[in-house]
Amino acid sequence: MALDLEEQEQFDAFKSWWKANGRIVSIAVTVLILGLVGYKSWDYYQHEQSSQASIKYDALTMIDPKDTKAIQTASGELIDNYASTPYAGRAALTVAKANYDANDIKSAKSQLQWAAQHAKEVQVQALANLQLAAILLEEKSYDEALKTLSEKHDEGFDGLFADLKGDVLIAQGKKDEAKAAYQEALSKLDAEGRYYRYTEHKLEALGS
Repeated sequence: MALDLEEQEQFDAFKSWWKANGRIVSIAVTVLILGLVGYKSWDYYQHEQSSQASIKYDALTMIDPKDTKAIQTASGELIDNYASTPYAGRAALTVAKANYDANDIKSAKSQLQWAAQHAKEVQVQALANLQLAAILLEEKSYDEALKTLSEKHDEGFDGLFADLKGDVLIAQGKKDEAKAAYQEALSKLDAEGRYYRYTEHKLEALGS
């Protein structure tokens, strides 16, 4: 059917606009489509990674705690190949404990440092820093322990961080500062929990 004059003018105007801008529009649409495909592909990849890591982590938890070599191998695979998943951080805690129990303190500290910096779960990061600080306390590296305990952490761990800080300060002979740390810990800990009672006993032992 023939176009009337107005429709013909609109059509001609569109052809002129498309001639001038069509290439840019086509590129923009292509980029948008590729972006959407890329996002979907990445989302699928992440899901697959997490699913595979979950299976491997479950297998890790079934290994005999005394089989340090097997734990090192399984944890290493999770840390190296699935670092973008939460299971890598959990694996780092697991192998750190195994190495600590095997008296490989250097490796344990290294794995805890990795978890503290790279774990995807803030709870795992907090646990890594707590365990690392406890090892540093055992090594009498008091300043390093306090520095580790000053790292930003999930507030749910405030009580435990303050309690361990008190232990470090006691080891340094700073009784008054230790008291303050234990008092802070008590204000953060669950009054019905066992850690509260432990901290309370420490504070009482200082004569408060």
